[in-house]
Amino acid sequence: MKRRLCLASGTVLLGYLSRELLTKVFTTTIIVVALMEILALLEQVTEIMHRKLGLTGVLYYAVLHLPLLLGNAMPIAVLIGTLLTLLQLTTSNEISIMRAAGLSTPGLIKLLLPTTVALGLLCGIVDDQITPRTEQALAQWWNATTPHAAKNRHNYWIRSGNDLINIIYLSAGGTMLNTVTVYHRDQRSLLQKVTTLADVHYIHGHWYGTPTHVLSVISPTRVDLLDTPPDQSIRLDWPASLTPGYIIQLTVSFTQSINTMLDEQRGALPSSQSPSFFLTEILGRIMLPVTFTVMLLLAVPVVYIPPRAGTRSWLPIWCLGAGLLFIVFQGLLRALGNAGTLPSLMAIFVGILIFILGVITVLLRIEER
Repeated sequence: MKRRLCLASGTVLLGYLSRELLTKVFTTTIIVVALMEILALLEQVTEIMHRKLGLTGVLYYAVLHLPLLLGNAMPIAVLIGTLLTLLQLTTSNEISIMRAAGLSTPGLIKLLLPTTVALGLLCGIVDDQITPRTEQALAQWWNATTPHAAKNRHNYWIRSGNDLINIIYLSAGGTMLNTVTVYHRDQRSLLQKVTTLADVHYIHGHWYGTPTHVLSVISPTRVDLLDTPPDQSIRLDWPASLTPGYIIQLTVSFTQSINTMLDEQRGALPSSQSPSFFLTEILGRIMLPVTFTVMLLLAVPVVYIPPRAGTRSWLPIWCLGAGLLFIVFQGLLRALGNAGTLPSLMAIFVGILIFILGVITVLLRIEER
């Protein structure tokens, strides 16, 4: 009977803490995302109106850009929401009551952990399944509505099998390419042929281009210029997976699902990034629940604020600063991992390990007082 009462009280407490945490986190998320959306629209609304897309274009941009902003805002929202939840419980003496009932700090963390992990999984699903689709659609729409997009010079590179594709001009949502150079390589990655195409078009599921120059590499010291039919379009042997939307995703949006990145890493799909980039991004997305757990731990010290001190304590500010430092530090390491300067495992796990050990040290020092 006593055990049933303990289980029932634990379930009630878990539900209460989870409800309070979710309310604070989602409220903070809405506020942060709204601010980020407003700033993004202030930057782009003039260009949208210049393209004569009207209010519909503004709303379309805002809706498609929302999942990316949500994924970016969730970590800081979890930190702020947890801080607000624990600060409210502390100042209202609820933490003191829980401690008097026998709930320790590790026990409190254990009760908040399921909700935090669930939020990390939710954010990971949004980043992996929703954001790549919306960002691809947004990038295609933006490119298709760009005036004189065919005159905007770029320098995009795509690796398809052993071939390297260089694209200078991209327009019509990725269906029209201009000044395209294809470097054909053999199995040993040695250059065999260079084909320059004035324009490439996507028609009925296939790519057609007009070659202007074709260079055949006979030996390291000999290159022959092959004859090309004047203004004759030919069908290119590009893979079926290299669609206009996928080209936009590779060259403009860069947001992809884990399955897509795995296929690119093993060469099953065309790619525009290095293997270190894919490994770092995959690990970072998988470790989102752990990242959110670090945010939870960084907010826990506020439970040691004396109830009489209330909101006059500087401890919440220090916890918030530590969380922001973790985000910046983790972002810096992740950028180094994406560039291949730092091993991917080190780029993802070092920051998490350092801050977890730091929080545990701080909590132990506070408990000793």
